[in-house]
Order: sequence, then structure tokens, then C-alpha cells
Amino acid sequence: MKRICIALAAGLAATGSHALELARDGKALCAIVVPDQASAPVQTAAKELATHLKLATGATFAVIPEAKAGKSPRILVGPCQETARRVPDAAVIAKQPDGIRLRTLPDALVLTGAKPRGTLYAVYTFLEDVVGVRWWTSTESYVPKHATLSAPDLDISYAPKLLYREAFYRDALTATQSARLRTNGHFSRAPKDFGGHYEIIGWCHTFERLLPPQKYFGDHPEWYSMIKGERSHNRAQLCLSNDEMRQEFTRNALAWVRGKPDAGMISISQNDWHGNCQCPKCKAFDEKEGSPAGLLVHFVNQVAAELEKEFPDILVETLAYQYTRQAPKAVKPRHNVIVRLCSIECSYAQPLATGEQNVKFRRDVEQWRAVAPRLYIWNYVTNFRHYILPHPNLRSLAPDLRFFVDSHTVGLFEQGDSSCSIGDFVQLRAWLLGHLMWNPDLDENALIDEFLKGYYGLAAPHLRRYLDFREDAVAKAGIPLRCYMPSTSSWLSSEQMVEVSALYAKAEQAVADQPALAARVRRERLALDHAWLQRWHSLKRQAKMSGKPFVGPADPKALCDELVALGKRYNASSYREGGQFSGYMARFQARFGPPPEVPEICRNLPEDAWVDVQDGEFRLHGEGRWVTGVADPKASDGRAVRMPGNHSQWATQWPVGEGIVGDAKWHVYASVRYEGDATEGLAVDLGVYDTEARKGRVQRHINVPELVDGEYHLIDLGTHALTERCYTWIAPPNRTEGVKAVYVDRILLVREK
Repeated sequence: MKRICIALAAGLAATGSHALELARDGKALCAIVVPDQASAPVQTAAKELATHLKLATGATFAVIPEAKAGKSPRILVGPCQETARRVPDAAVIAKQPDGIRLRTLPDALVLTGAKPRGTLYAVYTFLEDVVGVRWWTSTESYVPKHATLSAPDLDISYAPKLLYREAFYRDALTATQSARLRTNGHFSRAPKDFGGHYEIIGWCHTFERLLPPQKYFGDHPEWYSMIKGERSHNRAQLCLSNDEMRQEFTRNALAWVRGKPDAGMISISQNDWHGNCQCPKCKAFDEKEGSPAGLLVHFVNQVAAELEKEFPDILVETLAYQYTRQAPKAVKPRHNVIVRLCSIECSYAQPLATGEQNVKFRRDVEQWRAVAPRLYIWNYVTNFRHYILPHPNLRSLAPDLRFFVDSHTVGLFEQGDSSCSIGDFVQLRAWLLGHLMWNPDLDENALIDEFLKGYYGLAAPHLRRYLDFREDAVAKAGIPLRCYMPSTSSWLSSEQMVEVSALYAKAEQAVADQPALAARVRRERLALDHAWLQRWHSLKRQAKMSGKPFVGPADPKALCDELVALGKRYNASSYREGGQFSGYMARFQARFGPPPEVPEICRNLPEDAWVDVQDGEFRLHGEGRWVTGVADPKASDGRAVRMPGNHSQWATQWPVGEGIVGDAKWHVYASVRYEGDATEGLAVDLGVYDTEARKGRVQRHINVPELVDGEYHLIDLGTHALTERCYTWIAPPNRTEGVKAVYVDRILLVREK
């Protein structure tokens, strides 16, 4: 499993004949030498080297300070004096962030690098590329056995193209794994003895924190945005043309940096909403530059110039985001300013550099690349709507990363599902992205195959076919794969669900007699299980409507219970961004309880003439805040969704599911009840909306007298030819008094004769 990935990719391997024998027949032939005043990361590097060499060879390698080292063969770890004498160009690489130097001499092996992490990265590079060690996760690794081990002829100088590298996955952020993957991002939990991490002071969206309106707005409303002729701090920004404001802002920014002088960047960036200033001076600047980004960059440049006087090495980042996304005409960021772009609206089924679905983002990157010395990309590599669903974007990861690097990107935040341990192949994704960020020239397919084989054993070829099937399916569907996908229904048909499940079954069979590998393969199937359970009712409904047999899971409740149990075992935490796994699965499990009571209007109808959509299939907008799943003895299946009456959000929605779209017309009903002490006025709003036509098919306002008895009533929403772009919605009346809550039990569809 040896590979000199950096040397081969960069063409840096030397042609000399040096090679150094490190161990023979399980006995060490050299010591590990560190500087007399070795830093904590260098000491960690030496310990890691000694530990893994012992695991590989069985030999014990002593770690000694340089003053006590003799002339016997030795491994020089860190900036030893001997290294400075014999490999003087090591000082050059030591000036490049995270740079490493590996050199084989006739009697020594040099492993050193830039402070603070370079030496550690040099050791990990040697262990991985020469010894063959693989750290699949922070707790699962492979160390090959070499009773006799030699260091080949090495002459490698390398510095990563990305200054900042972050794979935002839970395991990849741990102290050991982030160091071994050579990622160094803001959220890494690597302590100082593992080299620490690259900190961005404030992280992002700092305007309001650097100039808090509760402190300043009362005396200086002119420092904040003018919107519709009035100064405001409510979901607004700053008046960036105000010099007095900038001076106070800069003083506060300097105080931040003085508190963290070792940080690499400070974020000087807009709040996470619109509301930019429309005063005459700001507006004129915006019009001159053709984009509000012009004034933003002008402002940030001024702050950055002041910061540089005291902190010449600090970088200043700002956002090209929302209203500042378009590059300005003339203003250019200073040499110490980094512009951060976010790919949130893109499709990840196609490469960002070439895909037709990503023309706008690509154009934005190209425009900024033309004016900015350095970019930072905030990229999205997961499905924030449902972490635990198949998300076929593997083929785009490497091309996108190379596109970023080619576009002057020096910082890359690959945002994955850090709060979920059972997402879609998160172990593979973290390992793959870590290696590609360290060296974008690596072959991504070789890396994927290597991980699959090393981590899943004989299941690897079947898992590869499973992953390829998914990528082919989304490409064939031609749909944009966003980072907020509600389900797999838009790109994976019911027939394909069966095919892809059969592929996965072969992977499980291949390692059925190997418990450790079987457990890994079983965990990765959870996303597919969730896809089946999420669509179980609609796929069964589709089969019923078409007269075909249903081939999904025969016992969905048992499968759901197993998913819940495994999620708890692996500490899943979240199922989506900001959504707790435990609460979601409790409502999810309720989908598969006893069958609900047949509604009275359907009792004499054939089975294929009506559809009962229970609350478990609803899409909850603002779950936990605007709507919550609850037990309700009055509901047909004992459960409903509850919306407090104090808002008017369309918090309960049902997108038309599989088996409904076709030539038939459907009579739509919603079963709702009201709770409160009001006797008149609005109780609930509801309707059917068509997103393709961008208008409502129907909207009804139901007053309290129609629901005053507190029981469920079927509200008639009329007859419709439903399409996949339609959804039924229900909203409370936005009353602070009188209407305590609105409950929704079911949505009922009856086919027109």
C-alpha cells in the first residue's frame, strides 16, 4: 500500500541513490532525533513516528534530543541544527505555511517543516506514503507489518496550495484525525501539541458584533443603514460610507486581534441578511461600482490597511454573499483582503466549472478571480435538509476543488454534516476531501477505491457499483442536486430504488461473516433505509394506483426501529441542520403505527379511489418553532401536528407525492381543529399552491364558528389535477389572543369519478 503521492504528483522525487534502512528483523537501526528545545508539535510528531514505526516493525525507536545523538543512522524530526547544515533549503520550505521537507541522506532521514504544523505533517506524509499507514477515522486505522523497513530515496519539498483546509465532519475535526488528514480549519479541535488550527476571528457575519446596535444606535443612528428614508438596525447593515463609524469599527476590530494575535484571519463581514444602506452617499457608490460589493470592499480595504500597521501578517476576509455577490467594476481588494464566496444555490450533481446548472456561480467566481488576489470558498458538500439520505455528489467533489484552487482560492471550507455520524458515507467523504485539499492533484477515483477496499473489505466493489448507480441516476434525471433536498424522489424512481437496494444487499452478503466490516456496511445503509421509509407510504400508494406489487420493506416499523437504535448507538445527534435526530425519529416512528380509522366519506369507495395522507408525511416548516408533531387522542391515528396561533407561516405542508400525479383529478380535504376561547374571527388559513405557475390554486379562510366545537372537521379545498409542483398548506391565523393552536390530523384526497 506504499505510495509517494506528493512526489509522484508534483514530479519532485530525486534521482539519487540514497536509501536508509530503519529496521531489520524487528529491531530498530536508528534513533529519532529532535531539537534540544523541541516545540510541542515537534515532540508530538516524534511520538507519533515512534508509535507507528513500532506498530509496523515491532521495533522500539528511541526519541532523543540532538545534543545526545551520536553519528549512528538517525531520523531528524523538526528543525535540527544538523538539518540546517546539511539540507539548507529546508529553511525555504519552513517559510511556507504548512510546508514540509523530506530528504534521505546517506546516514539520516530528514522529516521537517514549517511552524507550527509542518513537521507533524511531514511525519504523517512519510507514515502514509512510505510506510503505508492509513487512518480511516480517528479510531479505525491500518498499519502494515514491515519487520524490515527502509526509507527510499526521498527529496521532497512541498507546500499545500490551500492555506486553509477544513472538512466539516464530526470525526474529521477531532485532534488526531484533523492532524492526520492535514486539515487545519477554524473548527478543528487539534490542541497546540498537535499544531493547533487556523483561526478566523469572528468566523463570519461580524458587522453587528463589532458595532452592536444596543451600544451604539441610540447615539449614532447615522452609523447604520438607511432603509426607505429611515435609519434602522433591525435586520440591517452599516452605513459603510460613514467615516466616523469606520474609525470606531476599526478600533473594535483592533481590540479583537490584540486578544488573539496568533489568529490567521479576522472576518469583517456583513450580517446574515439583506438591508444594505440606501443613503444617497452609499447608493451613489453602489451605482458607480455596479454592485454593493464595491462599497463593501472599499470599506474593508480601509479597515485592513489600519490593521496591517500593527499586525502585518493578519488577513482580513469578507463575504461576497447575497446582495454583495456580484464583483464591483473598479474597486479591488487589498493584498491582505480575502473575499469569501458561498456556493449555496448551486447544483452538486454537476461540476461547478463546467455544469450548465452552475453558470451563475461560475461567472461570479470568474469575475472575483479577475479582481481579487485571493479567494476563500465556503462550499456545501452535504444535504442540509436530510443528512441521512443518499446524496450523489461524489463525482463533483474533486473537480470542484480543483476549480477553486485554479481560481486563486487559498481557503476552503467544505461544509459537511458535522453534527451527524450516520450521514451518507461521511467517513469516506471526510477522508477523501482531506487528502484532496492537501494535494488536489491526487486521483480521486483511486482514493475512493482505496478507502472502500481498506475500510469495507470484500464489500468494496459492490459499494462502488452502488455509489456509481446513484451518480448515474441523478445525472440521467437531469435535476439540480441542491444542498437542501427534501427526498430522493426527484432523481431515484421506485424501480431504481429496487435496483440500488439489490446492489447494496450484495455488499452486505460479501462481509456477512466479518462482524466489524458488516457493522460498517450496515451503518452506511442507513441513508438508503431512511429513503425507503421516507417514501414508503407514497411508493406503496403508487403501486396500489398502478396495480403493481409493492416491493419495498415488508415491515417498515421494524426497519424504522432498527434505524433509531443504530442512530442512538452511533450518537447521530442531528438528522438535518438544527434538527434533533431523537425528536424527528419519534415522529417518524409514528408513521408506522396501527392503521388510522377510515374516514366516513371513503368507507364505500374502492381502495384506489382515495388517499389518506397522515401527519407523518407532512413537511414541517419551522419545526419546533412554528409547528410540532404531537400526540392527539382526537386524531385518526392518535397523532397530529400542532401550530400555535400566534403566527401565519405556512408551517404545515404536503407536497404532492408519488402515485397522485396523472390524468385523474382529486378532491382535496384537510382535517383540522381549533383550540382556544375565541368565538369569532379567523381560525385557520389553508390552500393548494402551484409552484410552477407561482400562484395558488385555492385559498380558504376558515373562521372560528366553523370549528368552535374543538373537533376535527374536513375542510373542502376543491377538485384539482395535481402535479408534482403542487402542495397543500395550512397556516394558523396570527392571533395573540383567542386562538391557542391549530391542529392538522390528515389530508384526504378522493378521486373524481
